[in-house]
Amino acid sequence: MMVIGKGCTARFLTDDEVRQVFSEAFAATPLKGKRVLFIVPDGTRSLPLPLCFRIITDELLGVASKLDFLIATGTHIPMTGEVLERHFGFSSEERAGRYAEVGIYNHDWQHGLMDIGTIRAEQVAEISDGRMHEPINVQINARVRDYDYLIVLGPVFPHEVVGFSGGNKYFFPGISGGNMIDQTHWLSALITCHAIIGNQHTAVRRMLDQAATMIPTERRCFSLVVKGHHDLAGVFYGTPEESQAKAAELSALWNVVWVDKPFNKVISVMPKLYDDLWTGSKGMYKVEPAVADGGTVVIYAPHITEVSYVHGKVLDHVGYHVRDYFLSNWDKVANEPQAVLAHACHVKGDGTYTDGVEHPRVNVVLATGIPRERCERINLGYLDPNSFNPADLAGKEDEGILVVPRAGELLYKLKGS
Repeated sequence: MMVIGKGCTARFLTDDEVRQVFSEAFAATPLKGKRVLFIVPDGTRSLPLPLCFRIITDELLGVASKLDFLIATGTHIPMTGEVLERHFGFSSEERAGRYAEVGIYNHDWQHGLMDIGTIRAEQVAEISDGRMHEPINVQINARVRDYDYLIVLGPVFPHEVVGFSGGNKYFFPGISGGNMIDQTHWLSALITCHAIIGNQHTAVRRMLDQAATMIPTERRCFSLVVKGHHDLAGVFYGTPEESQAKAAELSALWNVVWVDKPFNKVISVMPKLYDDLWTGSKGMYKVEPAVADGGTVVIYAPHITEVSYVHGKVLDHVGYHVRDYFLSNWDKVANEPQAVLAHACHVKGDGTYTDGVEHPRVNVVLATGIPRERCERINLGYLDPNSFNPADLAGKEDEGILVVPRAGELLYKLKGS
């Protein structure tokens, strides 16, 4: 189908322009009397969800026979109470009144799933360029079978697992089972975050798109290009594949910063939407390509006190290591979730493991609320966040030091890479 939308390279869209795109999209889609489920991100993703929620409900309440929202949490913790209300932008009174018939659900990656098919071993080998050879059983949230249309609504940013986020990524891993989450993340670790991030055409994207063909419900997508927390530079509607690709082109202009030379030290100041290291590690992913060999990335987040609310025990056991460490010690980690191993690889970054010695390319240091003892246990550096002020180091790019305020979404890359 033709992509409907609007994008700008030098300004942000007005609310009226955003509403116009949504109106045109709904006019082009036969939603009257249909059951519609929107798949939306959780609070670890930036977008003007309150604006979009108001537009959607204004347009579709009383038109669609059923209008619900499913939060694509992946393996993140569910959203409830005031956190949920702030995310969608309504009060508890509005939730009980105007929006009483609108269902809002959190995805559960361990329960309420359905099998929709298998990516055959030969397909896996072809898609992964020979890196993986086992078939993948594809599971998804069973709610999808109760609707006529599934409409993704989410931002498109440079992403460590898939290259650019958005599109079918909201199905896998957003609302999928653990197996698909493990396999796609481990494939990204085998390729490496450094090689994937900021590239649209990746093996992981091909894997997600292949799995999405098995979903038994019509799929559509609003792909958003977001700058900062909520400013919209673009909105594109169509199939998940086409709208995401269009948004990725524009996102590359807004959300990739090209630098002339690598930095010796980067301080990534993490906003509070990242509440554990699992999510706050974007402070490493998004700057690794711009760090010199032997350089240091400091993840500055005094508010983060937990490694991972979901996977912390596993990470305490396996630690953070380069890819080749895990491959060389596979007998020790073979039974651990591969998505967790992939996260550990992505955070540690590129490196080698030879003769039993690990040599990471970049030194990753946590200036967080996580104690020194735990940082050392998981094989990451420690720095007391009270011992320095990132603002004192700002403006020293000529000295090889970069401070990234509100890190986690802008990708920094070296020119010519």
